Amino acid sequence: MENKKYVYLFKEGSASMKNLLGGKGANLAEMTLLGIPVPQGFTVTTEACNKYYDDGKMISKEIMDEISVKMGELEEITGKKFGSLENPLLVSVRSGARVSMPGMMDTILNLGLNDETVEAMIKLTNNPRFVYDSYRRFIQMFSDVVMGIEKRLFEDRIDEIKAEKGVKFDTELTADDLKVLIQRYKELYKKEMSKDFPQDPKEQLIESITAVFRSWDNPRAIVYRRLNDIPGNWGTAVNVQQMVFGNKGETSGTGVAFSRNPATGEKKIYGEYLMNAQGEDVVAGIRTPQPISQLAEQNAKIYEQFESIVHTLENHYKDMQDMEFTIEDGTLYFLQTRNGKRTAQAALKIAVDLVEEGMLSKEEAILKVEPKQLDSILHPTFAPEALKKAELVAKGLPASPGAACGKVAFTAEEAKERAENGEKVVLVRLETSPEDIEGMIAAQGILTVRGGMTSHAAVVARGMGTCCVAGCGELKVNEAKKTLEVQGKVLTTNDWISIDGSTGNVYAEAVNTVSPEISGDFATFMKWADEIRKLQVRTNADTPRDAKQAVQFGAEGVGLCRTEHMFFAEDRIAAVREMIVSKSIEQRKKALEKLLPMQKGDFIGIFEALEGRPVTIRFLDPPLHEFLPTAEEDIQNLAKEMNLTYEDLKETIDELHEFNPMMGHRGCRLAVSYPEIAEMQTRAVIEAAIEVRESKGYEIIPEIMIPLVGEIKELKYVKDIVVRTAEAVLAEKNVKFDYHIGTMIEIPRAALTADAIAKEAEFFSFGTNDLTQMTFGFSRDDAAKFLKDYYEKKIYEQDPFAKLDQTGVGQLVQMAAEKGRSVRSNIKLGICGEHGGDPSSIEFCHNIGLNYVSCSPFRVPAARLAAAQAQVKNKR
Repeated sequence: MENKKYVYLFKEGSASMKNLLGGKGANLAEMTLLGIPVPQGFTVTTEACNKYYDDGKMISKEIMDEISVKMGELEEITGKKFGSLENPLLVSVRSGARVSMPGMMDTILNLGLNDETVEAMIKLTNNPRFVYDSYRRFIQMFSDVVMGIEKRLFEDRIDEIKAEKGVKFDTELTADDLKVLIQRYKELYKKEMSKDFPQDPKEQLIESITAVFRSWDNPRAIVYRRLNDIPGNWGTAVNVQQMVFGNKGETSGTGVAFSRNPATGEKKIYGEYLMNAQGEDVVAGIRTPQPISQLAEQNAKIYEQFESIVHTLENHYKDMQDMEFTIEDGTLYFLQTRNGKRTAQAALKIAVDLVEEGMLSKEEAILKVEPKQLDSILHPTFAPEALKKAELVAKGLPASPGAACGKVAFTAEEAKERAENGEKVVLVRLETSPEDIEGMIAAQGILTVRGGMTSHAAVVARGMGTCCVAGCGELKVNEAKKTLEVQGKVLTTNDWISIDGSTGNVYAEAVNTVSPEISGDFATFMKWADEIRKLQVRTNADTPRDAKQAVQFGAEGVGLCRTEHMFFAEDRIAAVREMIVSKSIEQRKKALEKLLPMQKGDFIGIFEALEGRPVTIRFLDPPLHEFLPTAEEDIQNLAKEMNLTYEDLKETIDELHEFNPMMGHRGCRLAVSYPEIAEMQTRAVIEAAIEVRESKGYEIIPEIMIPLVGEIKELKYVKDIVVRTAEAVLAEKNVKFDYHIGTMIEIPRAALTADAIAKEAEFFSFGTNDLTQMTFGFSRDDAAKFLKDYYEKKIYEQDPFAKLDQTGVGQLVQMAAEKGRSVRSNIKLGICGEHGGDPSSIEFCHNIGLNYVSCSPFRVPAARLAAAQAQVKNKR
């Protein structure tokens, strides 16, 4: 058997090897094949990462030997030697998973420097300042990324020395200053680690590769993977690449560029660079970079070559590219390329433009936009009237569009905590780092003092669809004191701030926001998605307003209208309570008569909003105790209202109390005990349909859904009540039209006996929230408390309530669909749980042949796109 290969030179790979070499490694290999100037190197594969974890977090001897052999081959390619005292080879070590995880993984530059190779480099370059600068950066990165020593401690040392020398920028420190700084860094390392900074380049390399593997499982990477649906067993590759130096002086530099504008999608090269700098200076936002257009003035020849490579890469990958480049002594190198993260508006414009430019087909373009991204387009902008009155206090870079308004939060932990308590917050930081991910998710928007359009905050915010203003240097933030000073105003955690990620504007007050419209590229793109997809998309809506909103977003009907949500309204809760505490059928019917016109009015509103599109109405589902008061004072008031003694009412409430109400007297069980509830609801549905058919001329065919069925006889019993009542109403009004009766499959037993149930049900709607709850045996309300332990211990990677568990719950859904169709070939099948808006769950529904998915109104466009993508992927 042939030995597995774990390490590849760039020239041995290609773009097709992405799963093995990771996205970055595969693209470096592809650029090498295209003849683009790439500093050469090798990739340690994703399989080596998985082996590292399988071997108990150890890099095996065989992988170490392979790394050693490839390092030898790299020495031959470069004519330099790793650890040599004549012509030392220095390398960078970077992670590269299959999919881009910006800011989630760690990088080490200038590896191979030690006290001796530093001297060799000075002899070679005759540039001591550059060499000492590279060494101090290496010590800082290695200590932070590999050894976990806080970066801040090093920043403090550099700030001290700048203060001592009376200078503002790192670039103003002399070679001698940097020598002193290196000494202080090494002392700090020894104090923190109780040993000297490692001098052996081979040890530095293996420690760094290990750190990248380790970073695949750090808390922020796990959160990012869960957010972006990335499996933990994919692992990350490691790229070891010959260093080229942007910090050699004013003829050297480094930058990040996009082949099109990542915020607007405009077809124009967009980027930033810094002369005399290394890569992390641009991304970390420590110095404010120059726009790429300036490079054309500074060095026309290099800019021309740069522009030509950018066009080559975009045409080759048929997508907007995000590239890193370095200029060393006037020679240009490309360090990486990848499909660029972009805002939703930019993603749509780029997809539409690439089709119009003849670069992509509509099917290919559909795959270029993330369904979750559409969310951000449906998000608010500032109300024009409110904006006229608002006072602009500062302006930063428009890093991620949308408008956000909230109270100031200074740390990620604080943002997360306050958001969980229902507060709207804007996260304000000097600069964000990958550790801030959870606070960034929780905040309405992100505002940073430092950093450019390609800083960590900007890239992550764009990916999440969160509004972000970066590099707002006018702000003075004191994170320790929790104050923000701007134009003489001091804001604290009690003050409001509003930011506009489309303009970069900042307002020290609350500014009202408004909802967006679907037009332009969005409308064109969604039209293509609708032409391609097979799966229909409905919405979960309980009010005419929600239904109307969903129709504007392209919903083709209502897949779930929960009738109980209407019962909590102030004007009807009294009648509902009267119904519940009734001691006789007569009393109960009297209360239900009061509810009938209200319930009918609700259905009229929804039928009108849907303009003849199908509506699935679920009959009363929750346990009755949910409608009753629990506080003593409320019970006393209700007793008075209902002409009952406090004792009588309290006794009824106690009788209705259930130990496990989610599995108690609810759903169809209520109609079995109290058939008159189902009679009232049927009458309301049919009378509403008659009135709207007559007044508006819409062809309404109501779909009545009986929830929580687990036994065919149960369904038949309730269905008979519905049919009897519906036929009586139609006869009274002397009209005739169709209506359908179906059930919600949300109990495992219903899925197992779906062939029997299909004899009585004309449609199945999978209530995957309850089906997940009952299959896993844990409550979705309580699961949040312990699921984090499951993520930490790698028992689960995903929240099964957010992403359908295809292995277990999915198997029940598929089985029920097949059994249902075997009895009733034209049975309509849909899903109405939260999973109806999740892209991977939608793909599963497409693959097993469901007719529709149903989700909340704001998720409808994303579901339409996910359904189209499922069709494109599975047609292939």
